[in-house]
Amino acid sequence: MQLGGPSFRIGSILLLLAILSGSPAKADEVRVAVASNFRPAMTALAEQFEQISRHEIIAIHGSTGKHYAQIVNGAPFDAFFAADAERPLRLETERRIVPASRLTYAIGKLVLWSPDPDRIDSDGRVLRDGEFTHLAIANPELAPYGEAARQVLQHLGLWERLAERLVRGENIGQTFQFVASGNAELGFVARAQLIGTDHGRLGSSWEPPQSLYDLIEQQAVLLRDSAAGREFMAFIQSKEARALIRSSGYDVPDVQ
Repeated sequence: MQLGGPSFRIGSILLLLAILSGSPAKADEVRVAVASNFRPAMTALAEQFEQISRHEIIAIHGSTGKHYAQIVNGAPFDAFFAADAERPLRLETERRIVPASRLTYAIGKLVLWSPDPDRIDSDGRVLRDGEFTHLAIANPELAPYGEAARQVLQHLGLWERLAERLVRGENIGQTFQFVASGNAELGFVARAQLIGTDHGRLGSSWEPPQSLYDLIEQQAVLLRDSAAGREFMAFIQSKEARALIRSSGYDVPDVQ
């Protein structure tokens, strides 16, 4: 996990201590651009943060690619929680972020899922058998989970064979809806979208081995320097926040 230099770490820790100790601070809003797959987790994190601070989190959900384009074009976000490491690194290289604020907050997992409990076998052979009409994936050009899905299909030698059956969602949230609504019999979604839901309990799924796709390292950056923004970034690294992220279906990086 990256958190830049010592000064940012020390400042973040002090700000987090100030929050937890109930020290008075001016209330502020933090506008956060959030990858679609992280919506439920961010909702829970925002509620928890708002309980221990006087600040409000305003989350704007969408595809990582679109958020990146909006940020480059001047969208007024305070922080960016992407579904990959590429865009945050690019923003850092372009000097569009608060220096040393880039960090990894979650490791995403890809799952092939269907609401039909008999559709998907434990080895994902359904992809080779081809007994389906539509397979939903997120747009690989905009969504990291879509790129991961493409990598899985390429490793299995199925990308070109299944090309005409693919239904592309703008983001992983829309992709999930394609499958949940029956517009596609199955699709590649985020594991986090199935945690603690009837979809996960009643459907069928296969989790591709990590060797079939690049690690989905989800990184965040602070775009505008403010006390509230730094407090929130510090909170994301707390023990409580990390436990919540893990329980939401993600792996979390070791704290360094």
